[in-house]
Amino acid sequence: MVITIASMKTDLSKFTTGDYNAGPKWKVLIWFFINYYIFHSSFPWPYRFKAWLLRLFGAKVGKGVVFKTKIRIKNPWRLSIGDNCWIGESVWIDNLEDVIIGQNVCLSQGAMLLTGNHDYTRIDFPYRLGKIHLEDGVWIGAKSVVCPGITCKANSILTVNSVANRQLDESGIYAGNPAVYIRERKFADS
Repeated sequence: MVITIASMKTDLSKFTTGDYNAGPKWKVLIWFFINYYIFHSSFPWPYRFKAWLLRLFGAKVGKGVVFKTKIRIKNPWRLSIGDNCWIGESVWIDNLEDVIIGQNVCLSQGAMLLTGNHDYTRIDFPYRLGKIHLEDGVWIGAKSVVCPGITCKANSILTVNSVANRQLDESGIYAGNPAVYIRERKFADS
């Protein structure tokens, strides 16, 4: 059946989450309070305590991970973080789907990892989900967004206030909305 533009309407009363299932209601409820009072708090809770809580709720968290204040994590049971990562202030990991973060990854202030969107071609506006994978050495700049289904290859950079809506190639520096390749990331000798 073809719907013409004149007759097409979004009907949010028909919305369903589709295949998405957050998990057991008790787990989601308990995590809501921990996320709000510990992770999204301005109080500088110890990094190891935050890592312990995430592991308690099913996340895989490596050694030496820095968790700043005002962080939001939707579903820790869908999160994997490698060693020596930095999760900056006000980072939002909206992981309705799996998020895999490699080692030595930096998520700067206000960065957002967005695993869900909506299918705007359907009147019931269902979720459209996609995993995010940040390989080793990736840097997601302040106030940048990584969209659903995106892989950022090793050592790639998404600069400040940019939007990754396609794969970032290895050692590439990307900027803009949508992000475009700018140049190769080169490391100076130490």
